[in-house]
Amino acid sequence: MNDENHFKERIEEILAKHPEGLSIAEISRLLGAHRHTVTKYIQFLMGAGVIYQRDLGTVKLHYLASKLPEKEKLLLEKLNRRGKK
Repeated sequence: MNDENHFKERIEEILAKHPEGLSIAEISRLLGAHRHTVTKYIQFLMGAGVIYQRDLGTVKLHYLASKLPEKEKLLLEKLNRRGKK
């Protein structure tokens, strides 16, 4: 397995264990990788629809999309749109 797939899978595993959502800094600490590296893979996974991001003040929380009920996914999308206005 190459490093890219390894990072993506590990990020998914970490988020699966933390349904409350995690920041990039928390994921970086748990993964043992630099936050810039984690950000790169988070962006990729968000683009693929695997991860949702919610802005909460100055913190961005990340959630595994498959762990969210449909009702919560819709709520997160509304909150994110509201925060960008």
